[in-house]
Amino acid sequence: MTKHYIFFTRNVLPQPQAHLVQVAHSANAAANLGYSTVLVYLRPLEESLNPLEVFYPFQPIPPADRLAKFYNLQDKLKVAALPMPWPIDRIGGKFTNSSTAISKYYFPLYILPHTKIVHTRDWNFVKAAIKHGIPAIYEHHHHEDKIFEPEIVSNPLFQIAVTVADPVLESMIQNGMPPEKAIKLHNGFNEFFLKRQMETAEAWRKKLLVDERQHLVVYSGALSRFKGVDMLIDVAKELPGIQFALAGGNESQVQAYQQLAREKEIQNVTFLGYLPQNQLASLLQAADVLAHPHCAGEEATFTSPLKLFDYMASGTPIVATEILPLIEFKSAKVVAGWCDPDNPTQFAQSLQQVLRTHPRRTEGYSDSIEFVQQFSCENRIAKILSYVEDSMRPQKVS
Repeated sequence: MTKHYIFFTRNVLPQPQAHLVQVAHSANAAANLGYSTVLVYLRPLEESLNPLEVFYPFQPIPPADRLAKFYNLQDKLKVAALPMPWPIDRIGGKFTNSSTAISKYYFPLYILPHTKIVHTRDWNFVKAAIKHGIPAIYEHHHHEDKIFEPEIVSNPLFQIAVTVADPVLESMIQNGMPPEKAIKLHNGFNEFFLKRQMETAEAWRKKLLVDERQHLVVYSGALSRFKGVDMLIDVAKELPGIQFALAGGNESQVQAYQQLAREKEIQNVTFLGYLPQNQLASLLQAADVLAHPHCAGEEATFTSPLKLFDYMASGTPIVATEILPLIEFKSAKVVAGWCDPDNPTQFAQSLQQVLRTHPRRTEGYSDSIEFVQQFSCENRIAKILSYVEDSMRPQKVS
């Protein structure tokens, strides 16, 4: 019987959240490397449920078309959506929440017999795996006041804890994670972003470049103040002859920022909302410049350069903010312009300069395309598995 490399998230998929994109892309990369990989997640509560599925819940299948397009998954990955029948997550209480149902019911009875190793951000899932003799890889990307139980982190089955920022790594160690079992490793990007999509990119330009504007600046990411979105709107006001397009955010966030743009009488900003991964890649290639703003503050110490890698893979010139997680890439000379945080005037000036010095190339700039390939999701998974003992690594099936 084949035993799988299990990636688990206690979330319903698909959803437009960066951490879920990262989980889906990681599982996809493991499958692309030839491992028998299953992405396990929760089924939507509103979906109709066949009672037999509660007794046979772990049935790995190829991802449905909507899920595959949403996260740009390839055909080697399998998925398993766990049903959550009533009263799980409908009423309060320890015994009626999804974490208990998974760790006490689904995992030991149905997932465990098919599992070689687990990989997750869910600490309770890590503990359930180790309790039942399964090795675990833990991802921990944000600051939390969490004390890691010594009996878990010292267990030989606990292989490695992975984070994406040095400050988070330090706090993990302070909270009980053994230094020899913790590493910092940047998030990876989906290699689909390397594929040139000239026709689709040109269609984006025809759609977005209005009122005789010739240049398109694109931002992709969360619509949050700390991400620099408010600052970018101020930049757009300073540059009315340039079209700005922002991809990301849920409906309420989009509406709030549309209202802010109206209040500031800004006419050159288009909010596209969240785009599936297969559409986002062509949008990045359509831009003249990609904007990577960010505010100073605590969030600037642990944000991941994942978006920067997506940008680099598109081959489009980038203007980025000098924050700690990004500054290491300054010496590589693959970002066209750098700015201080919280400085819209400097950011606007940098955009104008890059438009002069880096004219758009439909084939992309090869220096950034070549540089970023070392940060693919596949390379990240291979690096993580190098920390796993040989006997505990998943076996390749192809």
